[in-house]
Amino acid sequence: MKLSIIISILDSHEVVRRQILHYKKMDMPGVEIIFMDDGSNPPLCDDYGLSNLRICQTHDNRPWSWPAGRNKGAELASGDYLLMMDIDYIITKEALTTAMEFSGDRMFFCRQFGILDVDGNLAIDKKTLLSYGLKEKYLASTNFHKGHRNNFVIKKSLFFEMGGYNEDLIKNPYSQVDGPDSTFKRVWNKFVRRGKAVEYNGYRPALYMFPNGRFCEKDTGLFHNLDRKI
Repeated sequence: MKLSIIISILDSHEVVRRQILHYKKMDMPGVEIIFMDDGSNPPLCDDYGLSNLRICQTHDNRPWSWPAGRNKGAELASGDYLLMMDIDYIITKEALTTAMEFSGDRMFFCRQFGILDVDGNLAIDKKTLLSYGLKEKYLASTNFHKGHRNNFVIKKSLFFEMGGYNEDLIKNPYSQVDGPDSTFKRVWNKFVRRGKAVEYNGYRPALYMFPNGRFCEKDTGLFHNLDRKI
């Protein structure tokens, strides 16, 4: 198995349904998808009719427990590479192909806005994005797209060598400064400085992100309602 897509999920049932429809439209040989269900209520169902999908219940009801879900997903993964992705992100065939061909240590994506409609089709037009609550000022950000540190492809052996995500930080409130993703980034930077990993500076395909959080004018009700206050 070349690639394992790992996504931690909490209470995003409709988005999961749309993502499944989206995945079914793509030919994905050599790819497995692992959904780590972090205490959704009700739990994600066991059968979505996708042969390369695994649903794993973490039984973890702590807020922001996704780092533990990702670590467990990495342990369960069969792929030589891990594609860590948030459920509000949408992968395209191009991004998937690029990830499958990647042979370095770690690869990031650029980021653009898009949605999956009720039939699992990607839409990126202005009217649709605004209808999903995207703040108009972000429409002009054609290169808002450095990407996000929490969505990447990494060699599985390197992920474990880095120690995965620090689960001790899950007990802390939501933070963009000293949270598990920031800490993981610091460990990565240390590995690069010491020559234990090589930064990839090649082509970055786009992942599309549903408007939500600070980018959104309204709560669409598609995702969890955990408090994002720092």
